[in-house]
Amino acid sequence: MRVMIDTNAYSSFKRGSRDTIEALAKADEILVPAIVLGELRAGFHGGNRENDNLLELEEFLASPRVSVHSLGEETAIFYAEIYASLRAAGKPIPTNDLWIAAATLETGSILLSGDAHFDAVRGLIRR
Repeated sequence: MRVMIDTNAYSSFKRGSRDTIEALAKADEILVPAIVLGELRAGFHGGNRENDNLLELEEFLASPRVSVHSLGEETAIFYAEIYASLRAAGKPIPTNDLWIAAATLETGSILLSGDAHFDAVRGLIRR
């Protein structure tokens, strides 16, 4: 099973959430969208544990099951389709989450996220 993680899923994992830990343990492959790395690093910046958080993130990324998913042209095509669909339905979601949803659909992954607004994205499976 291939899993794409959202920022709040990584945070939940670091806080020791049993459900998140179990979901990640079952995954054969864990993808981290570049946009999530930006959100995490922005959240770490200036905090009391910035260096510790960065080291823990690097350790997580060093796992052989984890890889960073870069956003490219194919992701942009999915983004445009999702944006148009949600706009027509009157159900917009935050821009960063549009990119995360696009990357998830592009890779055929299951999205690990606590954000229910992803449920409005047609074809996206969220846990």
